[in-house]
Amino acid sequence: MAYILCIETSTTVCSVALTRDGKVVAARQENEGNSHANRLTVLIQQLFEDSGVEIEISEVDAVAVSSGPGSYTGLRIGVSTAKGMCFAMDKPLISIPSLSVLAWPVVKELAVESLEDKSWFCPMIDARRMEVYAAMFDANMNQQRKTSADIIDESSYRDILDQRKVFFFGNGADKCKEALKHPNAVFPEDEGPLARNMASLAFDAWNQKAFEDVAYFEPFYLKDFIATTPKKKVL
Repeated sequence: MAYILCIETSTTVCSVALTRDGKVVAARQENEGNSHANRLTVLIQQLFEDSGVEIEISEVDAVAVSSGPGSYTGLRIGVSTAKGMCFAMDKPLISIPSLSVLAWPVVKELAVESLEDKSWFCPMIDARRMEVYAAMFDANMNQQRKTSADIIDESSYRDILDQRKVFFFGNGADKCKEALKHPNAVFPEDEGPLARNMASLAFDAWNQKAFEDVAYFEPFYLKDFIATTPKKKVL
């Protein structure tokens, strides 16, 4: 039996979940944007104190964290917290790509019909203006297009859309609906990347002993962090 604490902070939503053998035991999330620094450790504490779970934090078998791409600050906070816990408790660290976490529940829901028409799934995370972090998966969660930062216009993914239906989803897809007017572009509802959707993926990694080096692991930012200058100066 494997208990895994899952942490997801790649977007404005901060979420945690305790899973057992790939099933969710308890979950917590904070939807107020950019509250990760203040809320992540509180959510973890609440997860174990208020959810009626039968184990202590120190008894988890591993910690899994969403590894990116996504919000630079969110990823940094999530990975730092996960690494700190693993180091303190001497537990293995598991990393799950953020776009896989986003894709998993949508693929699971639509897999049967998608196997028949060979549709692909394109999870998208907002990356400023008309740019998104995106990848493409088939109905078996095999990645068919590498993770990239794409600038979206009316010709985006045309070569793929001419061949098959593609489901676009995530907070990056919301701003792409006007640009992607191809008849094979479909926009299903989704709930964003959440820690509870890491359960099966984290358990698979556990069984494969796909662990990260706690000392040297870093998030997959994909792009360099760009600091902005405030428009209004206080002094």
